[in-house]
Amino acid sequence: MKYTKLGKTGLRVSRLVLGTMNFGSRVEEKDAFAIMDRALELGINFFDTANVYGSLGGGEQQHGRTEEIVGRWFAQGGHRREKVVLATKFYQQMDNTLDGPNDAPGVSAYKLYRSLAASLKRLQTDHVELYQMHHIDHGINWEEIFGAYENMIAQGKVYYAASSNFGARHLAYADAAAEKRHFLGLVSEQHFYNLLNRLPELELLPTAQDLGLGVIVWSPLAGGLLADDALSVTTGRRAERVKRLSPSQRQQIADYADLCHELGESESNVALAWILHNPAITAPIIGPSFLAQLEEAVHAVDIQLPADTLARLDKIFPGPGGPAPEAYAW
Repeated sequence: MKYTKLGKTGLRVSRLVLGTMNFGSRVEEKDAFAIMDRALELGINFFDTANVYGSLGGGEQQHGRTEEIVGRWFAQGGHRREKVVLATKFYQQMDNTLDGPNDAPGVSAYKLYRSLAASLKRLQTDHVELYQMHHIDHGINWEEIFGAYENMIAQGKVYYAASSNFGARHLAYADAAAEKRHFLGLVSEQHFYNLLNRLPELELLPTAQDLGLGVIVWSPLAGGLLADDALSVTTGRRAERVKRLSPSQRQQIADYADLCHELGESESNVALAWILHNPAITAPIIGPSFLAQLEEAVHAVDIQLPADTLARLDKIFPGPGGPAPEAYAW
């Protein structure tokens, strides 16, 4: 495994993040334990979760189930907790039976304190390294939220503040607010980015680089569309996504599969290697449901994509033309 610093911090994290969203919903607890144990053996020290993960669907709400599974895994001992850089998130409504004005999705000091206390209890730990706002709240009060973060950091319950699904302007607003407080501020942004969604190259990625923020990528395989043999899948959620593809998108996926075949690499690993090639990226999140998927994904950190391959990928999946404003201005 290879490691890098998380943005402007001195914290060293693996170039792959273990995503836990499927734990408790699509992955049984014993299998989740095996995946987490093997991830540590393979050198992955960065785990990502969220307080809302674990719902089973079909109207059965079990938000928090994933954090509980991770917590029971930590409780086994063996220095599991000490070996993990743990990231979790808050923003969403946790209990749909509660409809008070402070139970709705959003970001506030009230919500941070309550959500963090509940997550720490489920995770059976006294701190999280990275506490992420799961989505932008356009009414956010930076004085309020950074005051709460500073308080939790001073108590040792949170080590770093971070965001997810923020726009470039929100990162800039946060940086300015943090500078006024002489506070480190946000250290990373978790964002949707892959070969099929290159819009972040316009504003988000350049802004994160300029501000010294790490970028953690969610859905690097575009919900399985960039995974192996995507066009051949006939059942499950991935098949539904394939059905929604336009003819031109189907051709993109087919051309991409041909390129990967020529390279002798899996579609999944080429997609991960392409993301890892970008200097703005800290690490993509992988969400294995089986040990074999985890074992396969680790190979991606060793794949070096030559210039001609990167050019062919740009031809198959054209980006926005580079960073703004040069991408569209004279």
